[in-house]
Amino acid sequence: MTTTWRVPGVPDKRRCLVMGVVNVTPDSFSDGGEWFDPEVAVRHGLDLLEQGADIVDVGGESTRPGAARVSLAEELRRVIPVISALSQEGVTVSVDTMRAEVAEAAVSAGASLVNDVSGGLADPAMPRVVAASGVAYVVMHWRGHSHDMDGRAIYSDVVTEVTEELRKRVDTVLAEGVAEDQIIVDPGLGFAKRAEHNWPLLAGIGRLSELGHPIIIGASRKRFLGRLLADPDGTPRPFSRSDDATLAVTALAAHAGAWCVRVHHVPSNADAVRVAAAWRGGEGVL
Repeated sequence: MTTTWRVPGVPDKRRCLVMGVVNVTPDSFSDGGEWFDPEVAVRHGLDLLEQGADIVDVGGESTRPGAARVSLAEELRRVIPVISALSQEGVTVSVDTMRAEVAEAAVSAGASLVNDVSGGLADPAMPRVVAASGVAYVVMHWRGHSHDMDGRAIYSDVVTEVTEELRKRVDTVLAEGVAEDQIIVDPGLGFAKRAEHNWPLLAGIGRLSELGHPIIIGASRKRFLGRLLADPDGTPRPFSRSDDATLAVTALAAHAGAWCVRVHHVPSNADAVRVAAAWRGGEGVL
């Protein structure tokens, strides 16, 4: 099976795309504020493009477990200059935000995609902003903000429940005017999900595809990988040493039909999606 999705404003590579992450935050779990300075963030985004990223995802608010929200003004201050600078360099930019006002400003600054980890639940105005903009929209499965999401990780059949809850969110954003071809779905690995929930969701990409929309997978450096690869004494592997495990997930997800993977370390993952494309039929390996 070959990836055939056409998403407005996003490159069509006929293979799984690679989204590189630029966290313009002081407290993200994966990099600890390494890209918090706007000029450094822009250089990092350009480096990710050079390394093989198809999309650069810019976020100004950490969504790690337990993270506190930042103000609207602070989120805008962090991301808009970075998005503007990257888009002027021809980068396809995504904005990682739950706020409609940030999404609107980001699109005006050149963003081609809104990556909303709440799927429109955190800000009811988001679907209308996306509908008016015409840009692509990632609708993620979400059950609550970072401070209490772990307590909501209760499932009887995680694949069925996540699929059905995503279906309801998609129906809602469609009713708000978002077009079918704008929507991308994300199972939300690690968001109100423990390790025992993330693995069935990855194995269930085929079930999620029944929603009829492209699927993005964000497993990069997440806790469930570190716990899988824990030391003999049970100490989880550090985030910074989970890139090889991320690479394995990327290859498997791309082969299973994922439209895009969201990763922190781009070069090896850019190779992996090309290998998966060749394995799936030899098309679109560029």
